[in-house]
Amino acid sequence: MPVSAKKKKKKKTAKKNTKPLKVSKAKEPRIGPIKVIIVGAAGRDFHDFNVFWKSRPRYQVVAFTAAQIPDIAGRTYPKQLTGPRYPKGIPIYPETKLVDLIKKHKADQVAMAYSDLSHEEVMHKASIANAAGADFRIMGHKHTMLKSRKPVVAVCAVRTGCGKSQTSRAVSAILKGLGKRVAAVRHPMPYGDLTKQICQRFAKLEDLDLHHCTIEEREEYEPHIRAGSVIFAGIDYEMILRQAEKEGDVILWDGGNNDMAFFRPDLYIVVADPHRPGHEIKYYPGETNARMADVVVINKVGTARPEDVETVERNIRAINPNARIIRANSPVSVADPERIRGKRVLVVEDGPTLTHGDMKIGAGHIAATQNGARAIVDPRPNAVGTIKLTFEKYSHLTDVLPAMGYGKKQVSELEQTINDADCDLVLIGTPIDLGAILHINKPHMRVTYDLDADSVVKLKVEVEKMLKSR
Repeated sequence: MPVSAKKKKKKKTAKKNTKPLKVSKAKEPRIGPIKVIIVGAAGRDFHDFNVFWKSRPRYQVVAFTAAQIPDIAGRTYPKQLTGPRYPKGIPIYPETKLVDLIKKHKADQVAMAYSDLSHEEVMHKASIANAAGADFRIMGHKHTMLKSRKPVVAVCAVRTGCGKSQTSRAVSAILKGLGKRVAAVRHPMPYGDLTKQICQRFAKLEDLDLHHCTIEEREEYEPHIRAGSVIFAGIDYEMILRQAEKEGDVILWDGGNNDMAFFRPDLYIVVADPHRPGHEIKYYPGETNARMADVVVINKVGTARPEDVETVERNIRAINPNARIIRANSPVSVADPERIRGKRVLVVEDGPTLTHGDMKIGAGHIAATQNGARAIVDPRPNAVGTIKLTFEKYSHLTDVLPAMGYGKKQVSELEQTINDADCDLVLIGTPIDLGAILHINKPHMRVTYDLDADSVVKLKVEVEKMLKSR
């Protein structure tokens, strides 16, 4: 065969082998708005809807789902808050129905909008959404933080129960000492009638009764009121911010769980806990907070192992080398330590700190141990109703009672659990005095805790620096 013929044959073969493969094309997106389901817990989810989804015709929110907080599902996000595009409001379902909802509504996106979840748990939710055919989305601060006309100090955390409350109280006192009027704004806890919780203002203790506040709400609002501050909360945080700006020279954002601030801060203070070393880089959005922080307060160093304190600081420096780090203590105190010595004590602690915060003990347990309690009573045998269910769900809890109080029924069950316990003394480690709310049939005493003086001095330097820059 001539050489030229061989070449032609090779060329023909090569051409045949390079024939393009057929690739199936993805379906074209349907005409109409992108359908969204917001996965939440009655707080961040409503805020994200208000500031982002509500005003964008390109999207249609077909449902909220609820988890983490009891008795949220089954309600409707009301038309008074959704605006004219949603004349019937938006239904709220249990998160367990997510897959069915994606299929029913042919949802395009699932947007996660709540806090204090492990990174692994977040990705489980993403996998559930993806497997059902929806994209998975998490909003960043660019689209969710509101800008204030006043300086903003935000106090957030890497986990629930790190010590935001005492840090917020310290910052408030610092600002007042500098002659500033403080308007505190609390992360939302809208567990009641949503139409009556759009913008709430608390200036005196009677306002707590006026707004039918739960124990969880009282624990966060009451300390600010007792310190002489006005505190705002609710659902519409654009409205809340503008009201707060009328009353404060400085806005103090008092964060919830380990969520990001809703307002763009001029000083971002984030609290970490060495009793849970490593959690600062393993939980969402706590790690986000740690990466954004101007100041990280590593709290409770006096009761943590030195090597765990070092672990937390090393992790913070690795992800945010520019953050200023303050090692702090929150020493516990009681009015009469001798009342604890030798007694059989029932310890009642802050609910969220123990439940989705994963802590086994709190300030009350530490106070009981430090002051020589003879025994710490196991509350589980006497737990009733939803309190009993709480122990079943959070099996790491053994000898402390979480002060769950999301509604009247649960408050009643908490009271019964305490009153049925066989103990000499009830030690209350919650931010407020439960003895003033519950009818406790046995001796009881509060445990208090504040940020130590050295840490307050260091925080003052940071606050003054921010005010000067403004």
